[in-house]
Amino acid sequence: MQIPLEQVREVTRRAIEAQGFTVEDSEIILDIILYAQCRGNNQNVIKLLGAGMPANPDAGEITLLKETKLSALLDGAWNQGMVVLKRATEIAIAKAAAHGFGIVGSRGSNSPTGAIGYYARMMADAGLIGFVCSGSPELMAMHGSYEPFLGTNPLALGIPTAAEPIVLDMATAAIAWYGIHLAHAEGAAIPPGVAYDKSGQLTIDPAAALGGAIKAFGGYKGAALALIVELLTRSLVGARRKEDGSKLDWGNLVFAIDPELLADDAESFRTATSDLIRRVKQLKRLPGTEEILVPGERGDRHYQQVMAAGFIELDEQIWRDLQAVARLADNTN
Repeated sequence: MQIPLEQVREVTRRAIEAQGFTVEDSEIILDIILYAQCRGNNQNVIKLLGAGMPANPDAGEITLLKETKLSALLDGAWNQGMVVLKRATEIAIAKAAAHGFGIVGSRGSNSPTGAIGYYARMMADAGLIGFVCSGSPELMAMHGSYEPFLGTNPLALGIPTAAEPIVLDMATAAIAWYGIHLAHAEGAAIPPGVAYDKSGQLTIDPAAALGGAIKAFGGYKGAALALIVELLTRSLVGARRKEDGSKLDWGNLVFAIDPELLADDAESFRTATSDLIRRVKQLKRLPGTEEILVPGERGDRHYQQVMAAGFIELDEQIWRDLQAVARLADNTN
């Protein structure tokens, strides 16, 4: 279905409010969800359906646990992950602007952080090189196992250029958790070879995959990368654990670097990155390859198309479900 963009925005805002968030937090979450929706990223309105992501009634004030001029550690106080990570990113940007580098960790958020390319792009748009990674609950198997132990553990990098920034945003899993949820909501199969059922058999049934474990992308290499993210977002930032060792919360890490720490100046760095991208785009192409794309380019084009058209393509059932969630907000007002 083609739904006017502003209608999607308004219904999504009400659906977020129905989860119990404040107006301020709802605007942050709305911005990040629509960032994903308008770029064809599956960290989109699907997050508000089903069990959704209700606000934690015990959430408190986000606080600083420790800080130096270059670093900070945040206690998310069980606030929504997008709200916590955006605060962490803002602090990292401020520290990098003042001192050339900023690194911020957070623990104690109670839900996912959404499309983490959003935060990497925040830093790149500020002229900084940005890195973000996020550790989620045990959803993915280590290479050689079918037991869920790792998070899908996404990472993102943003690098400024003379034009649009380069933004890499990827899960270390073969398929994103919400990609499975989206397939389940749409009644579609998931790609073969990306998930196990609870007995360790590969499955294309999203319901069976939700009860099993996701595979790492790229075999042992992807699993190794996921383990590194696990160490950075659990051990380094001190994400809390239950008595059995499983995760109790989400841990996140973000750092921002001023290119002028090494480059002659910011402009020459952006020029050099743009020149490199130009050369990549001009490489000899394999048969059947119409164009060589760089990280973030497909999403940027999707966003531009949405903005130009003024509407968003949504599955009919997802749109009906989103409207139903939004009506819950109307009933509580």
